[in-house]
Amino acid sequence: MDKLAISGFLLAILAVAGGFVIEGGSLATLLHFPAFLIVVGGTVGAVMLQTPSAQFKLGLKMLPWVIRADHLPLQHTAERIVHWGGAARGNGFLALENDALAERDPFLHRGLNLLVDGVEPKALQDTLDAELTLERERLLRGARIFDAMGGYSPTIGIVGAVLGLIQAMSNISDPELLGLGIGTAFVATIYGVGFANLVFIPVGNKLKNLVHQRTLYHELIVEGLVSIAYGENPRNIERKLSAYHPG
Repeated sequence: MDKLAISGFLLAILAVAGGFVIEGGSLATLLHFPAFLIVVGGTVGAVMLQTPSAQFKLGLKMLPWVIRADHLPLQHTAERIVHWGGAARGNGFLALENDALAERDPFLHRGLNLLVDGVEPKALQDTLDAELTLERERLLRGARIFDAMGGYSPTIGIVGAVLGLIQAMSNISDPELLGLGIGTAFVATIYGVGFANLVFIPVGNKLKNLVHQRTLYHELIVEGLVSIAYGENPRNIERKLSAYHPG
């Protein structure tokens, strides 16, 4: 679980809410279900309208990554690739057959099987690079639905505020109710801007960063397997892969 992400979200909420209370405001005035419904429902609906179904579903499936992303064992995988390089150099690619069959990582499994099948190094690299690129673009499209939400949310908040003002103006003969209605109307604007900058845009950026990390991990795999295909010395492979390790 990503404690930093949870701590950051809580800090942002506490900072905004705490500052409002210190200025003399009441948190109860910020809790307004109709404004919440307008902003969140309108934002999600607008994004659903512009987004293909598969892309929208993918974005929702990626959402848990924000607090619980898959562990990417760069160091361990690099060590395994170096070991496979030594085994292939001494006994041929068929020595990796059992490892290829037992491998659970889909990308690494396909790469090892291509290696065992004796695919030419250039063809191996082209195949894995194409798969890597397509997967990265697919995941980035899923992450971008939150960027779209961050773009629509403030505008939907303004729509909510205008609707609230229309309702407030029906009480123009009663100054007290009019003032209360105007205050409530602007809660929608707060929701729109708040959700965009504290939730939607940060979530989208976090997911894109995680996609780039997965891409780096897959690039390590491609580099290592292609080096094995060329019959490089395991020490040279190890030196190459060390560049992918986090500092």
